[in-house]
Amino acid sequence: MSLTMTVAMLIIGWLAVAAAMLWGVLRVSRRHPPVESKPAVKTDKTAVQPATAH
Repeated sequence: MSLTMTVAMLIIGWLAVAAAMLWGVLRVSRRHPPVESKPAVKTDKTAVQPATAH
């Protein structure tokens, strides 16, 4: 196998792997849409009595 053919096969193989990884990431991102987070429930901290340390 000539050097040109080896380099061409290396580049084609790298592009095939990159395309497969991109396809997988896009597939997963479409199947799992982002979940909207609910706002945290705020508690009134002034109603809580502080602990007394001795």
